[in-house]
Amino acid sequence: MKDEETLEELTPLQRGDKVLRIRRRKPHRKLRMAPDIPAVFRFIRQVVSETPLVPLILALVALWLLFSWGIYHVEQEVSDQIHSYSQALWWTFTAMQTQGANSPGPITPFGILIGSIWSLFSTIAFFGVIIGTLYAYFMLPRRRPSREIVSALQYNLEQLEKLSISEMEVLRDTTVRIINAQIRENKQNSSSQ
Repeated sequence: MKDEETLEELTPLQRGDKVLRIRRRKPHRKLRMAPDIPAVFRFIRQVVSETPLVPLILALVALWLLFSWGIYHVEQEVSDQIHSYSQALWWTFTAMQTQGANSPGPITPFGILIGSIWSLFSTIAFFGVIIGTLYAYFMLPRRRPSREIVSALQYNLEQLEKLSISEMEVLRDTTVRIINAQIRENKQNSSSQ
């Protein structure tokens, strides 16, 4: 679509001047109403594959089941509120979400001790897993392709006479470190095959 051009008259700086400006109509932008679903799935797949999210969630679920069993075992014959494992699961889940204070919970001293440890630990762990995983994902160093590294090294080698002694030492150390790492990786790959 071609932008339409019209002349727009502006207020002159001095009397008698006629100032015109071309006024271009901006094209209408379409708003995207639906989210980009494939991009959301790619993001979730990247977070799961590049961060320790799955092992941390599994550890949290295992601890949830363990603490629920402990609450149920201690409170099953004493408490009117927690007399089944499912109710213990529900109480520990609400305690993890900081809603446990509103629902009746354990009444025995040992049950209160287990419940308070779970409440503190799970709240910190649950939100820590989410925040820590997202932080780890966004702070991952972006891996530069090897071509970029090689081209940067080649550029610095071409400019060798213009580099200072400390810059040449850094270049030498970097080059040696990269080559040694590649040699180790190639040896590991060849020995595993």
